[in-house]
Amino acid sequence: MSVVILHFSPLFHPHSSRENIQKVSSKMHVFFLLGIFVVWSSGRAIHVDASDGEAVSIAFEPSHIRLESHQNSSFILRIRGYLTQSVLAWWTYDRTDLIAPLDNLTLPELNSSAKDFTYSVETVGHAGVLTVGLDAEDGMLNSSQHVILTIAVVHSIALATFSDVVGWIYFVAWSISFYPQVIVNYRRKSVSGLSFDFLALNITGFLCYTIFNVGLFWIPEIQDEYFARHPRGVLPVEANDVFFAIHAVCLTIVQIAQCFIYPSDGQRLFKFTIIGLGALWLASVIMGILAAVHVVKWLDYLYYFSYVKLGITLIKYIPQAWMNFRRKSTVGWSIGNVLLDFTGGVLSLAQLFVIAYNFDDWTSTVGNPTKIGLGLLSIFFDVVFIVQHYVLYRKASHKVVDLYPEGESVTSSVLPD
Repeated sequence: MSVVILHFSPLFHPHSSRENIQKVSSKMHVFFLLGIFVVWSSGRAIHVDASDGEAVSIAFEPSHIRLESHQNSSFILRIRGYLTQSVLAWWTYDRTDLIAPLDNLTLPELNSSAKDFTYSVETVGHAGVLTVGLDAEDGMLNSSQHVILTIAVVHSIALATFSDVVGWIYFVAWSISFYPQVIVNYRRKSVSGLSFDFLALNITGFLCYTIFNVGLFWIPEIQDEYFARHPRGVLPVEANDVFFAIHAVCLTIVQIAQCFIYPSDGQRLFKFTIIGLGALWLASVIMGILAAVHVVKWLDYLYYFSYVKLGITLIKYIPQAWMNFRRKSTVGWSIGNVLLDFTGGVLSLAQLFVIAYNFDDWTSTVGNPTKIGLGLLSIFFDVVFIVQHYVLYRKASHKVVDLYPEGESVTSSVLPD
């Protein structure tokens, strides 16, 4: 709402003459009339400004449209709220090469009622994704600036459906990949052969992943920070991401609990793992304090956890591969976990290339070597474990192996399943 502040200073002294008082009175009348004019001229902004109780809101039905090149579709723009007079509105786009421009509109007078406008979308032949929003005079739609229509133009709807199916398959494969290790530990009544360092890195990585997903998905203040930095962006976290992260933490905690219940042949964490993870969590506490006192943004605090998760993904399989090498056996390390993880990794990379082709967006694939590199690295370790299990150490015999060659006395027994 526009606010007019009139500051009155003493314009006459108590002992002023009658003539001076009359002059001052005339000046005050002028100031008074000027103030009325300013308030009147700002009245129109008061009626339409979004800060005045969010007078107007918009919604798109549907909010997502997917269609092939050279196809048409339609959507409904629903406007609800209060308007004392009509206001000009116009469409905004993050790219202009996918659809024909939409006609601008005039928002009609409203009295707590909804008004629907039906629009037709016509693609121009290119594939890709764009977001469409609506803006209006006097910033009256500021409260709806994050309400957008997402239009996905693809080469083939069938291929897009296939990509969705592939996505759900690798989501399920990754989700159930935690169970085989739990089952193996339970059946053997032992956790020998399962690296404690791998578990420590794994729980840290998934805790960081959960904090990032939950914070960005459920906390409005952090979402506001994200949209302030990316006004036309879409939250990079969805409900299935939150479910996967929480589920992964729970199953990893179950595996850790099994390490306290079942024999482990005296295995313990390496000092480097303890120091490294301790430093990471200490840094997270310091970052949290800085965020609480507004030195850093909460969004940047969440990004810290995403970077930690990224780094842990690079190294978390190394302790398990080294343990298998030292023991010359994969007994105690579930191959079912590996095969499911390998399946998910291959399908996720395959989906990445399918999406790149279907949306004509190769820059998101070729231009994102980090994502591809992490996927390939995970597949590489899966291949290493498969070779260890089925080729190198296929016939593991009963023996005792020193896990700490630097002279410590801790050993691990190798018992076939």
